[in-house]
Parts: sequence; C-alpha cells; structure tokens
Amino acid sequence: MMKKHWLLSAALLSALTLAACGGEEETPTATNDAEEIRIGYFPNMTHISTIVALEEGFYAEELGSDIEITTSTFSDGSSFMEAMSTDNIDIGTVGPTPALNTYLKNPQHEIVAGAVNGGAVLVVRADAGIETLEDLKGKKIAIPTFGSTQDVGLRKSLEKAGLTGDDVELLKQAPADTASLFLQGEVDAAATQEPWGVNIETNAGAILLEGPDEFAWGNESTNTVVVATKDFSGENPEITEAALRAHAKAVTFIQENPEEAIQVFLTHIKEITGKELSEEEVTKAFDRLTATTEVNEEVIQEMASISKEAGYSTSDDIEGLVNLSFLENATK
Repeated sequence: MMKKHWLLSAALLSALTLAACGGEEETPTATNDAEEIRIGYFPNMTHISTIVALEEGFYAEELGSDIEITTSTFSDGSSFMEAMSTDNIDIGTVGPTPALNTYLKNPQHEIVAGAVNGGAVLVVRADAGIETLEDLKGKKIAIPTFGSTQDVGLRKSLEKAGLTGDDVELLKQAPADTASLFLQGEVDAAATQEPWGVNIETNAGAILLEGPDEFAWGNESTNTVVVATKDFSGENPEITEAALRAHAKAVTFIQENPEEAIQVFLTHIKEITGKELSEEEVTKAFDRLTATTEVNEEVIQEMASISKEAGYSTSDDIEGLVNLSFLENATK
C-alpha cells in the first residue's frame, strides 16, 4: 500500500501534482533484498514523470505488491539531497546541479535516468527596462535557491551577453512567491521553473525574455534527472530496474497523452488544495517542457564547470555520477 508523506509549506501545496489512478495489470514482483522503496520528488511540473509513475500506478505495477512504496516531497534540491545523503530516500527526481554539487562532496549517489528537458524560463518585469540579456546588468534577479539548476542556467544565459553572476544581484526566493515580488517592484527578473514562469507572466504581467528553447542550453537543458543512492541500486539492481521501467512508462504516457495528463493535474490540485487552477495556464506551462529518459552528459558537465566557477564547488570532476546501465537493462 502506497504511503505518502507531504512535507510542504502551504504555498508549495499549490504546485502541480497528479491525481491517483491505479493500474490494473499485474507484473511479477521485483526481487532483491529491499522490502520498501522510498521515492522523493518535488510537487512541480518539472517532476511530472515521477508524479505520473506514482499516480498512474506504474511503480506499483512494476514493483509488485511485496515492495512497499513510500514517498516524500521536497521544496528544493538542497533538502532533497540532504535526505538522500542521510538515507531517508532511495531514489527520486531532482535538478542535476544539486545532484552534482552533493556528489562532489559525498559521491554516494548516481544519476540513473533523465526526467525532463526544458521547463525553465527567464522572465522580466514589464517596466524594468529589460529588452535584451545585456540589459540585465545591475538588475535584481530571483532564483529558487543559490546553486540551483536555474541559478546555473541563468549564469549560462548571462555568458551569451558577456556577463557573469557578479554583474547582477541574485535574490533567493521561493518560485511560488516570486510573482508578488514582481508586483512590488522588488525584483527585475526571475530564472525559474514551470509552472512558475507562466504564473509570474499571468499574475504579475511579466515578459518572457528567454523561453525554454533559449534559456541556458535551450531544449538541450537537462532540468530534472532520476537519482538513486549507490547503496540502494547496488544492493537492489532488479528493484532499481523495475522503478526505471515505471519511470519510462510515465515518460511515454506524458508524451502520448498530454491532454489527459493536464486534466489529471487539474483534478488532483483541486482535490488536494481546494484550489482550481486555470487549464489555459497549465497547458501553457506543460508545453514548455519535454519528458524524457535521456541524459545530456555534456550539459551536466558544463553545469559542473559553471558551478565551480561560481564558487558552489571546488571541483568539476563528476566522473561516475552518471550511470545509465540500470536504465539500459530496464528498457531493453
């Protein structure tokens, strides 16, 4: 029986999640030593593959009834990686930058699959006088947290204009609260993930300076990856592969059933929060990301180098971080 632990602030509960919908097919139980798999993720659209795998019953189908599934949700990559480093979760989705920064300090986990490309944007306040990337110099820019994937993506975009992180003022701000800062004139721009880009555009009249096809590495930007602890994957290879088969099913579902996925989003949000979101806004945000199992290792390496340059790490040697062998076995 799946058990969920919602570790969220009231603001984050309004993030996008999917309604439960159990699968009917039964598959053989995955075998290894573990009797439980602990899955972590963010209740954000960029973590849609994990949410779909949970709520459409793909994990239950692939893992079987003998493996208990428990879930934990997180508001940022730092708290996710802390939970993974302290043996509170086994596998889940997180941004590649928190994963690589933690790996450089404590290489006890590995990226085992991709989850979402794109899904991040750079928006600016309509009256901030920003028309080009060069105009960002000296401006205040909101990011989810320092060292986040959006922070590193912003630095990549700034490079295009010959700027660095030192040329702007970065402000750590929860994406759900960023629209209010725009309305108060306290920030000039924001590098954020969806659905918060659309949220800021709709509720604060922000302008899209760089969409998901332009921001950072554009459509090649690896926004979210599946990470597992090496202890868990090493001791439970069949269970890990079963979890990745569920993940791959979720990716296919998202690609083939976008309208159905959006409706499940809307229904579940209303059920959990009592809040009815705009279908138009959800659809717009959904169209800005690509669900995938692929990992762009060149982009992740460049993220590591940018993170080092920014002072978030002392090295960019991430050899051994990406291990796609479980995914390859799972999807043969």
